Amino acid sequence: MLVQLGAELCGLFAVVLLTLRFAAQLPIPTPNTYSFALVFALVIVSLNGVFGLYRHIGNLTFGAYLMRAALAPAIGIPLAYLVTEVLPGGESFQEHVVVVGLSALVGLLLVRHTIVLPLVHAVMSHRVLVLGTGPEAQFVEASLARVGSKGIALVGFYAPENGEPVIVSAQQLVTADRRLEDHVRKLRVDEIIVAVRQQRGGVLPLRSLLECRLNGVQVTDMARFFERVQGRIPIDLVKASWMIYGNGYRQGWLRTINKRTTDVVIATLLLVLTLPVMAIAAAMIVVESGVPVIYRQTRVGRRGKHFTMLKLRSMAPDAESADGPRWAGVNDSRVTRIGRLIRRTRIDELPQLINVIRGEMSLVGPRPERPEFVAMLTEKLPFYAVRHSVKPGLTGWAQVRYSYGATVEQSMKKLEYDLYYVKNHTLVLDLQIVLETIRVVLFGEGAR
Repeated sequence: MLVQLGAELCGLFAVVLLTLRFAAQLPIPTPNTYSFALVFALVIVSLNGVFGLYRHIGNLTFGAYLMRAALAPAIGIPLAYLVTEVLPGGESFQEHVVVVGLSALVGLLLVRHTIVLPLVHAVMSHRVLVLGTGPEAQFVEASLARVGSKGIALVGFYAPENGEPVIVSAQQLVTADRRLEDHVRKLRVDEIIVAVRQQRGGVLPLRSLLECRLNGVQVTDMARFFERVQGRIPIDLVKASWMIYGNGYRQGWLRTINKRTTDVVIATLLLVLTLPVMAIAAAMIVVESGVPVIYRQTRVGRRGKHFTMLKLRSMAPDAESADGPRWAGVNDSRVTRIGRLIRRTRIDELPQLINVIRGEMSLVGPRPERPEFVAMLTEKLPFYAVRHSVKPGLTGWAQVRYSYGATVEQSMKKLEYDLYYVKNHTLVLDLQIVLETIRVVLFGEGAR
């Protein structure tokens, strides 16, 4: 990703300079020209990040990918135009800003698909050997294929000594005519992924794994593999000892102070900026279905403490009078017409900024659930209470990586992403989640 960001930034910078040189007939580039080119390149790369183009894009159709790639110049051109208003000598850039934008889009796609991605696969490839041939190994194979991991090359599967069934690609099987360490050396393996569920009774070649490890080859179990590649911690692969002795789960005082300060400052600013939007939405709610406008609901926060979460009402006033609490479904009949609009745009969540300022929530964290659902999910899902070790959030890792959870199975999948956040939360991860939330809101992902 860092190579891609650097290459695309340099490529865009060069494209803008060349376009201005030939379209505007500029002589030798001036410091102002360099400034415009750098600002424009930074704006486009930042917008690409917001639209998710630096994530794995294997699940995007070609049309959706092209639309997101075109959105960055479409928004970046007006932004860059406004920036040049305050910089001296910006007239030449403003006159040719459309040509610059189109050149940037074409140049970006060329740099990405003819230089960066082939270079990453050819030169910076991380070579992986999977120890196992059964369902777990097939799971690893499918996972790498599904996410389209950049820079990861699966070189083959090595059969363990327990004679488990072979259900992976037969053409990628590594013959058992030599020791594991010999195959690792021959195939130039960087990492061994241990994909065997039953590891007792001499199944694993421990002596060979130790020798590989001492020679600098990384050895990774399934839980850590999925944590790194998919950004989640699979429940069925995790034991309490793994969480107790593993890294992460930082709750230091400095992190707490930084997070709280950031929450208060940004939430206050957003509350002021979005008050007109909330006022308009409130008026539309009153016109359609009357009062109340604000919906108050009990949720479970940090350490299991209950608090009252605020939302703009998106359902009929008596929506739960008959059936009681239940998850929202697709095309839920309880949701009003205005409710569908404010849910899709996430406007209904804006009053939770008050919860953030109060200290009951954070801007980023696992989404808070209702006590009735928490009691049920705690009983059915192991480690569900772990998500209550941090404050719930207005947005979260599960919200930008997974769809709406309306069943126990979907809740388990969301819990895997929540566990990843609890284990790895940092200011950088919070910033990434905030940027990806913009993408989720713009494209209406996961709303019900």
